[in-house]
Amino acid sequence: MKIKRWLLASLLGIVIVAVGAVIIGKVDEPHPLVSTIGFIWILCGMVLIVLGMSKMIVSLLALVLPKGERELVNILYQKTYLERGPKIATVGGGTGLSHLIFGLKEYSSNITAIVTVADSGGSSGRLREEFNIVAPGDIRNCLVALADAPELVGELFQYRFSKDSQLQGHNFGNLFLTAMYQLTDGDFEKAVNETSKVLAIRGKVVPATVSNVHLEAEYVDGTRTHGEDKIPNPDVRIHRVSLTGEASKPTRDALKAIQEADIIVLGPGSLYTSVIPNLLINGMSEAIAKSQAFKIYICNVMTQHGETDGYSASDHARAIIDHSQEGVIDACLINNAIVPPEALERYQEEQAYPVEADIEKFRELGVKVEATDLLGVTDYVRHDSKKLNKALIKLIETHRVIRR
Repeated sequence: MKIKRWLLASLLGIVIVAVGAVIIGKVDEPHPLVSTIGFIWILCGMVLIVLGMSKMIVSLLALVLPKGERELVNILYQKTYLERGPKIATVGGGTGLSHLIFGLKEYSSNITAIVTVADSGGSSGRLREEFNIVAPGDIRNCLVALADAPELVGELFQYRFSKDSQLQGHNFGNLFLTAMYQLTDGDFEKAVNETSKVLAIRGKVVPATVSNVHLEAEYVDGTRTHGEDKIPNPDVRIHRVSLTGEASKPTRDALKAIQEADIIVLGPGSLYTSVIPNLLINGMSEAIAKSQAFKIYICNVMTQHGETDGYSASDHARAIIDHSQEGVIDACLINNAIVPPEALERYQEEQAYPVEADIEKFRELGVKVEATDLLGVTDYVRHDSKKLNKALIKLIETHRVIRR
């Protein structure tokens, strides 16, 4: 532990300071040489005291910090910078939201991810049917994104069982949240909070609602489809989506985050199945509209076949306002970089196309627009995480400077 040696160094420093004081005090008449020697002894003693005490504190902290001094630096950074960051409430779901907050947690630790729970497909859908639980999948993704736990723990929560198992298709994190839900006597909010402690998350993740709701779509031809995973329809355009099931109401933590937020971010993510469902919860859009926060919508880079075919950026924003009310968006962040033709080849079968940055149309909506290069082209055409976070932080900081 090296505590004893530094304790002895501090004690030795105290003794040396005392000797220096005695040397100076014994001289009846001031003598330059003797006084100088005394001051040198006192100075050396003080150096030993400071060195010994500081090293002893670091050694003690190293006992509880797995990475020692490096972890101490990280904690000091969080305390002095991240905790002074703006209060940000993000609203959405899917992989878009989790990727966003993964980058934002390096800008502020005051993040609350308000997550949709209307998913009805895959592992989440099966658990909903069997245990009457709200969909845990998007919650899990956001918890892992904000986790400060070791990387292996994050990988564990994202682990999906193989087809050869009776648990095929299930995700370990979903099963963990379901088990925690059972242990907390059916209190899903408490289950999420307890799981947050396991992952040591930076910020907070809260479900938008704990009401057992499902998503339903009405198409322009009057037909309807029930269930979030069945809503994308390549044959007919979506007119409106709505929530069915028990009467929905926002969680207390979600409303609190919205009321206290400096910044509210909607998206990115599937327009009708990840972003809008949160705004359909009774009282949610009203709370966002009344909030004094700066509200930003991050528009998708590509259209989604069966959901937003032919949609421009302003069409995305208009759909959000039509499903909620005016005042839920102050500014929209959109991509204006051109997607390389070769990158679009793989999207021909999917019939997905770049979202048009129709900046002029935003004037009709009364929404500010920030158009910049947000494009990331790898295996998929999507937001580049670094570009997106840089542009978002710049927009936030510009707004904060104006308000001052």
